[in-house]
Order: sequence, then structure tokens, then C-alpha cells
Amino acid sequence: MSSESKKLFNIIILGVSFMFIFTAFQTCGNIAVGVNLNSPGHVSVLLSLFNHLSCLCSMSVIYGVFSASNLLSPSVVAVVGPQLSMVVSGVFYSLYIAVFIQPTTWAFYTASVFIGIAAAVLWTAQGSCLTVNSDENTIGRNSGVFWALLQSSLFFGNLYIYFAWQGKTHISESDRRTVFIALTVISLVGTVLFFLIRKQEDTKAPGEEDSANEILGDSSSARNKLMRAVTAFKKSVKLSFTKEILLLSVTTAYTGLELTFFSGVYGTCIGAVNRFGSDEKSLIGLSGIFIGVGEILGGGIFGLLSKSSRFGRNPVVMLGIIVHFIAFYLIFFNMPNDAPIAPMEGTDDVAYMIPSKEVAIFCSFLLGLGDSCFNTQLLSILGFLYSEDSAPAFAIFKFVQSICAAVAYFYSNYFLLQWQLLIMVVVGFFGTITFFTVEWEAAAALAARGSDYSSI
Repeated sequence: MSSESKKLFNIIILGVSFMFIFTAFQTCGNIAVGVNLNSPGHVSVLLSLFNHLSCLCSMSVIYGVFSASNLLSPSVVAVVGPQLSMVVSGVFYSLYIAVFIQPTTWAFYTASVFIGIAAAVLWTAQGSCLTVNSDENTIGRNSGVFWALLQSSLFFGNLYIYFAWQGKTHISESDRRTVFIALTVISLVGTVLFFLIRKQEDTKAPGEEDSANEILGDSSSARNKLMRAVTAFKKSVKLSFTKEILLLSVTTAYTGLELTFFSGVYGTCIGAVNRFGSDEKSLIGLSGIFIGVGEILGGGIFGLLSKSSRFGRNPVVMLGIIVHFIAFYLIFFNMPNDAPIAPMEGTDDVAYMIPSKEVAIFCSFLLGLGDSCFNTQLLSILGFLYSEDSAPAFAIFKFVQSICAAVAYFYSNYFLLQWQLLIMVVVGFFGTITFFTVEWEAAAALAARGSDYSSI
């Protein structure tokens, strides 16, 4: 197998592994949290395990620990290596899901803390692995392929919920255990697949530094490992204050806000609209399916077409913000303003049009498509700009994104829909401008090296 084929194989294995892990994790989250947003009488697994407040507290704990852990995750990856880091993190994801097989409150919160740490290490190692297996000619394609495979988890998980539990008003203890045992096994399968990722040979000239290869290297010296950990931490701090990272942080902040919106707030809005009738609850699962379709379609298209783009990443980001603005406009007209903060009984209010199921599901697709535009291009430009400092760069990316997601989770329980949409419009607009600025500078640097800009 050629070096290029081996790298593509690694990217595919990376994406498939994440698909299995997050199919299990996101389905677990939808079962545990999403159904509790529904009105009494609808299927609710977790009400017998933990209350809704506990679920929200768990999410806050996960995001809080996730944010803080990103400061140290490059050091962990530098010492342990990306592959083993992802394996260990995957085990903790599986343990979190396994808690629901025989749930206890102390185990639930303890697992929430550990999965926050594991998430930071997992995503930092993923960024390093993606960069090591890419170059300036393949980073766009590889980012799209990885994103499409990862987001397949949204499709499969929500598809299961939609069909398996449609019309059910009660889930037995036996059914619950069966589901969570199956999800734990699925997560473990994804974890085991990380072992199939093959290490890349060092192709650097003698004396030439490559921090990505250093991370992958083995060392038996404890002192050397400590030095590498300290060096990785210093690089994270130093990179945090560079012009490019500060500009991209605005774009990253937007992805955190809209992540919270499409993964939590929008489903809550759909479930709260009483005018959708008896379908209002099943629409939550259908909405998740179409978000996944948008994510998969976007990742696949941008991955396949990255080589043929003559204008780099900016057109894709422009498409993403336009698609999201259209979605926000339609949501503003279709959804009642009090939908995010409606009581358990839902809301009978009407916005500027009679709520339409078709428009609601179409907006789900647009939210997923727009999100894939931003995330694939952020992964691509980070891998391109920081090919020698990939772990710290991706750690900063996840740090900013998770902080903003946590902030959005907080205000989503208090702000009316119009204000949440306005915040995303403003941050999204400035995030697009800052991304354009960094991309233009990257294009200029690439041209100075005599490379073809269309190849990125």
C-alpha cells in the first residue's frame, strides 16, 4: 500500500471510529435528555433514573470540564501519542454510556467529569491524526471525508429513535438495559477500530522539526516525555495569542453557538409547538435525521470537490452563512417566540405563519448543511496553517467552541427565540469576515511558495 493510500485509509478508519462512538453517545444523549423535554405521557426513559435538572447539570459539567481540559490535552497527546489517546478516550465514552445500564447518581456525575476530560483528549488527538495524514493538497478532502463519516452518527442514532420508539408511551426496564448495552458495545467497537490506524514513517530531513511526528514518536525517557508535555502546553499558550488564532476564534465561537442551537434548542422548540399535533414529539427524531443528512451531504460534497475549487475555502464558508441565515429567517417566521422556554405543556402561540412541519424539517437540513460548511473548512485551515503544531491548534479550537457552547446552553433557558437567533446572526457575520481574512492571508502565503491555491 502506497503512503498516500495508507493516509487515506487512516482518515477513513478515523471517521468510521468516530461514527461508531458518537452514534452510541449521541443516541444515549437523545434517549436520556431529549425525550425528557417532551410532555407527560410520552416515552421518557430517564425520568425513572435522573430528573431533567440532573441532565442539564450533567451537560454543564461535561462542557465545563471539556473546556478546561483542552488546556492540558496537547500535553497528554504529546506524551501518550494520538492513537493511544483516542483509544483511552473511547473507553471513557463507553463507560459513560454503560452507567445507564445500572444507573446511580454518583456514577452519573463521576462519568460526566471523566467524559469531559476524555472529550478534550479525543478531539485534540483527532486533529493531530488528521493533520499527520494530510498535506496541503489533501487536507480539504480529508476534512470533508472525516466530517461526513462522523456526522453519519446523527443519522443512524436519530433514525433508531424515530422508528424503534415511535408511538410508545412506556419503556420497560428490560428494554432500557438492552438499548444501553447495545450502545456500549457499539462505542467499544469504534474504540477498537482506532488500533487499525497505521503510523506514518518519518519523511522529514535530518534535523528538521515536525511536532506532529514528535507526538507520534515513542520515548522511554520520563524526562523527555515531561519536556514534551511542557513544550506542548507552552505552544498552546503561545498559539492562543497569534493573529490567526484570534481571528479564527470568532468563527469557532459561532460554531459553538450554533452547535448548541441545532443539537439542543431547536429540537426543544419543535417539541414545544402544540400546533404540530400528535407528531410534535416524533418530529424531534426526524429533525435530527435531517440535520444528519445535511451534515453528511455537506461533508461529502466539500470533501470530493475540494480539489476542483479554484477559490479555496471562502466560497464554502460563504455558502454556510447564507444557508444558516435562510434557516434562521424561516425559523423566526415558523416557530413561536417562546418555544425555547415553553413549559412542559408546550405553547399554543403562533409566530408570523402557521407552524409548518415541512418548513421545520427543511430548516433542520439547512442547519446541518451550514454547520458542515463551517466545520470542514475550520478543520482544513487549521490543519493547513498548523501542520507542525496540530495538537495545540485543535485544542484551542475545541476550547473556544466548547466554552461558547456552554454559554449558549446557559442562556438558551432564558432568552426568547428571537434573541437567540439574533446572537447567532451577529456572531456568524463577524465570524465569516474573520475567516475570510485568515484565508486570504493563507492564500497569499501559498502563492508566495509557488503552490496552486486551488489545491487546498
